[in-house]
Amino acid sequence: MNPDHLQQGAGASAPALAADAVTVRYGDVTALSAVRARFEAGRIHAVLGQNGAGKTTFARVAAGLVQPAEGSISVFGRHLAGGDVVAARRAGVELVHQSFALPPSFTVAEVLQFVGPKPGLFTRRGIERHWQGWLDGLGLGLDAGARIRDLPIEMQQSAEIARAMVSDARLLILDEPTAVLSPEGTERLFARVRELKRQGVTVMLVLHKIREVLAIADTVTVLRGGELVAGPLEAQDLTSEALAELIIGDGAARLDAGDRAALVGAAAEQHESHSLPDAPPALVLKRVSTAPEAGGKGLSEVDLTIRAGEIVGIAGVEGNGQRELVAAIAGLDPLTSGEIFLADRRMDKASLAARRDAGLRVIPFERNVEGLSLSSPLWENWSAAQLVGGSLLAQVSPRALRSAAEQAFQDWDVRFNDVAQRAGSLSGGNAQKVILSREMDSGARLILAAQPTRGLDIGATMAVWKALRQARSNHAGILLVSSDLDELFDICDRIVVMVSGQAVATFTTPWDIQAVGRAMTAAHKNRAEEATR
Repeated sequence: MNPDHLQQGAGASAPALAADAVTVRYGDVTALSAVRARFEAGRIHAVLGQNGAGKTTFARVAAGLVQPAEGSISVFGRHLAGGDVVAARRAGVELVHQSFALPPSFTVAEVLQFVGPKPGLFTRRGIERHWQGWLDGLGLGLDAGARIRDLPIEMQQSAEIARAMVSDARLLILDEPTAVLSPEGTERLFARVRELKRQGVTVMLVLHKIREVLAIADTVTVLRGGELVAGPLEAQDLTSEALAELIIGDGAARLDAGDRAALVGAAAEQHESHSLPDAPPALVLKRVSTAPEAGGKGLSEVDLTIRAGEIVGIAGVEGNGQRELVAAIAGLDPLTSGEIFLADRRMDKASLAARRDAGLRVIPFERNVEGLSLSSPLWENWSAAQLVGGSLLAQVSPRALRSAAEQAFQDWDVRFNDVAQRAGSLSGGNAQKVILSREMDSGARLILAAQPTRGLDIGATMAVWKALRQARSNHAGILLVSSDLDELFDICDRIVVMVSGQAVATFTTPWDIQAVGRAMTAAHKNRAEEATR
């Protein structure tokens, strides 16, 4: 990146981005409606709103990926024709998408070599040496020789940012950059964003978490239903409560005290865990171990009990056995030793159908990969669970299944047009509600909820929390895996920390965030040091 480039051009004193009555339509749906906003250069701007508010559409218009039906965009004083990615990039606009797209078999240096100006040396070692020096100057902490597929999630994101910056980006747009990051990863990302600002880059962050917005942004712009509600506003003048009102609108007044407190980050002080010493167990793991898989951790003699009517959170740096724990309980990974009991039934060798019959329900880590078939109709996605374990000779009525699915979606407030539409047409929050409507039925006795609110907006997150609390009230046991400590503190009765496939510590209220953090990171560091001896 050439810092001098950032200060050049006739548009240096002009806004980094100006939108003049931008309107975008997809058929009969208006995604953006006459949006007018000016974003000053050299600052960090957050664009905030619920799923479907128009945040990503606005970002894509600015990046030249979408042509507005009406209105116009200018970047640093230069008018841009809509729908022209090349022109937007020449003006200095780069967009990092929420879904990463770098070729997994490439090294970081190969990616940069492919998209950036070419150094004189074309040997592998020469290319890596050249780009390593450039990366070190950018402060992203990347190894130029590392392959994309071998990088942790947050480092893959850093590689995407490096790819954008190699083109001398003056306006960097990050779409939901924290959706796949742990709290520690989010802090490191924000440190990198502040460093880019120091170097003269204007940064726009599309976000949905209020706490993150107030931690990083200089200005806040709020969209709701495709319309500009407010902004850009100075972030230092805003409170969490005021932003919640702007985002949700009239619905904010209908939140109960617990949800309102959680929304603005104050629920940890109010939450009291359930005391359930006499409740029967919903899940018992006895010295459960699994074989490690490529790039993952096997479980090592994990003991865990979850009682009926209890929410137990699983905390830990990502990649320390959380996925393996869910897979073992769900019957997707075989045990090398140990026992699993659902209620009083031993199930470690039981089939998937038998586990579901015993009341096991799973909200998977990746809703669009493990939870739904995006190309299939909604009613088929919902009906799949109804057919698990059924006799091949049983009568199946598609009409009855469609009707039942439609009723379930209405009960769960899924926003859909027809049960025959493809699952891939839904927003993230509505897709998650389809999974919840399928998994959280009256027969649920143990619910494995794996990152159930990742990437969801405020309203959808509240819906998931309400559903989990209701399931707890109905005496289901719940195992909640989340990389968001605030979420675990807001909703859980106990928290278990996992490190290298082992359960290393258990916490109850009142929560001590420092103690939980030490258990997650200190133990992780100690085990990493031991592994290198």
